[in-house]
Amino acid sequence: MDSIEFENLQRRLKALEEENARLKAQRIAVVSERQKVESALAESEERYRTLFNSIDEGFCIIEFFDGPHGPLSDYVHVEANPAYTQHAGIPNVVGQKVREMVPDEAGGWVELYGGVLRTGVPIRFERELVATGRYLELAAFRVEPESRKQVAVLFQDITKRKRAEEELQRLNETLEARVVAAVAERKVFADLVEGTDAFVQVVAPDFRWLAINGASAREFHRIYGILPKVGDNMLEVLKDQPQHLEAIRAVWTRALAGESFVEVAEFGEPGRARRFYEMRFNCLRDGDGRLLGAYQYSYDVTERLREQERLRQAEEALRQSQKMEAVGQLTGGIAHDFNNLLTGIIGSLELLQTRLGQGRVKEIDRYVTTAQGAAKRAAALTHRLLAFSRRQTLDPRPTDLNRLVMGMEELIRRTVGPEIAVEVVAAGGLWSTLIDHSQLENALLNLCINARDAMPRGGRITIESANRWLDEHGAGERDLEPGQYVSLCVTDTGIGMPPDVIERAFDPFFTTKPIGQGTGLGLSMVYGFVRQSGGQVRIYSEVGQGTTMCLYLPRHYGKDTDKPSALASKTTERPQTSHTILVVDDEPSIRMLLTDALEEIGFSVIEAHDGPTGLRMLQSDATIDLLITDVGLPGGMNGRQLADAARLTRPELKVLFITGYAENAIIGNGQLAPGMQVLTKPFVVEALASRVLDMIKDGAGKA
Repeated sequence: MDSIEFENLQRRLKALEEENARLKAQRIAVVSERQKVESALAESEERYRTLFNSIDEGFCIIEFFDGPHGPLSDYVHVEANPAYTQHAGIPNVVGQKVREMVPDEAGGWVELYGGVLRTGVPIRFERELVATGRYLELAAFRVEPESRKQVAVLFQDITKRKRAEEELQRLNETLEARVVAAVAERKVFADLVEGTDAFVQVVAPDFRWLAINGASAREFHRIYGILPKVGDNMLEVLKDQPQHLEAIRAVWTRALAGESFVEVAEFGEPGRARRFYEMRFNCLRDGDGRLLGAYQYSYDVTERLREQERLRQAEEALRQSQKMEAVGQLTGGIAHDFNNLLTGIIGSLELLQTRLGQGRVKEIDRYVTTAQGAAKRAAALTHRLLAFSRRQTLDPRPTDLNRLVMGMEELIRRTVGPEIAVEVVAAGGLWSTLIDHSQLENALLNLCINARDAMPRGGRITIESANRWLDEHGAGERDLEPGQYVSLCVTDTGIGMPPDVIERAFDPFFTTKPIGQGTGLGLSMVYGFVRQSGGQVRIYSEVGQGTTMCLYLPRHYGKDTDKPSALASKTTERPQTSHTILVVDDEPSIRMLLTDALEEIGFSVIEAHDGPTGLRMLQSDATIDLLITDVGLPGGMNGRQLADAARLTRPELKVLFITGYAENAIIGNGQLAPGMQVLTKPFVVEALASRVLDMIKDGAGKA
């Protein structure tokens, strides 16, 4: 190889080495560039994936393919972000084909997105996804190149907005109709308020009129001479009428303070026609409860009040007429009975005087007996009248009704006769009641006699006691206060009473018995006595089914201290030592009889004709063991006042009240102080002597 060839070979080798170095450098540059590109691509992919997963909107890529329905007739979801499920309501959508997901809607979706794929023109639209019931707002565009057969879809759930728009549209569609209805309704109310006879006003807290109807404005003008209008201040328009201003301010101030009330008042100028108004005030508030003012509905009630007054006067006249009729019936009955009794008394006394003048003393006993019998019947008649009028003098004591009934059982059996069976049903643990023992005995015997008379062919009488706790309803039905009561009921199997007889059963002198067989005062006496004792009587009866008469008596919470019946006889004993008795009575004949009777049994007696005179004797140094005084005395001091005044200086003084008629308040509402007793006129001398001996014995320890 010559040198030329060698040089050429070296030059070619050097050129190759240079080319090789260039190619190595180029390769290194290419690799570096590729690494940069790959790195950039990875970063871009990461940013895309982060954005893809983070955006609030739903996003998916669908890829079309040929299916049974033709070329590009179906598509599959190749990508979907997490928000897809949130907005579309379809989970795990990647890999699902549209014709499998929503077969009924698939044709529409394929046609819609297929147009985007074919034309490359993006679309934006709203559509309801029937399968999930959601409204979606969607945007779709083709993923280039077209050969990829892909479309990207971006969407969000607008169901709430769509519902709101539909509701707004519905409201808009009905708004006109509602406005028309509201206007019509307001017009109806406006016509109603304006056309009513009521006076309507609405006033703000500063006393300005917010509204006032025509009737109220005209009436205001009639009364005050001022025609008000909306915006006027009622205090300003009445500033020249201070007498009316204060009345208006007073009632409206209450209403504007939030009070709702009704008031009836008279308005108008003195000397002119004044009218009465019923005013109803209420407060006016906004939706948050803030006070906006007050409103008033007023009515002219003058004629109504006048009619009520006329009705009251008519009722009063009717009651007066009925009262006079009752008085006439009462006085007629009393006159009839007393005339019969007085005839027996007067006639017997006249014949007694005649026989004494003739010296025919052997015949006088029957006249004395006849006069005494008539006098006793007259006393019983007076007693019954006082019982009915609730004016008899009672001596109430704690009483066990079971013990009282048991003590009277034999007497009742003898009185009603062998054809009547008597059964006593005594309640266990029966409460005590505060009652006049003897009067209750008389009432029970009276009820049993009436029951006997209602069973002329025989039957059964049941006497039953019970504890009763009456609530408001039960007490109201019996005209009593709620509380605890003891009942004593007498039931018969007799003929019963019709309603009209029940209604009049307690009337004085009313009787269904034949003439001469009843006075008509028995039940009226029972009724008056029980009512005076704080109780009530009720009749339960049906014709042919018998009758139950029930006495309801208040429970007594004190200790049971029954005393023997006042009907029990006592033996009059003469005192073994001298005692002085002061007799105070304004009737000389009664003082004489009392003095003679007491001296007859050995007492020393001093007399006084009125309270002040008797008090002077009691305040002296004279020895007085017992005071006997009438309750009703002249001179400004009754018997109870005399006894109370005497006990200030003689605290242990025994007092016996005698009375024929006394308000309970005079003797302490039926509650006598220790050492005080009462004896009812008329009384027999034996009863007086027995009572005086008992009181003297209790006070001195001996008689």
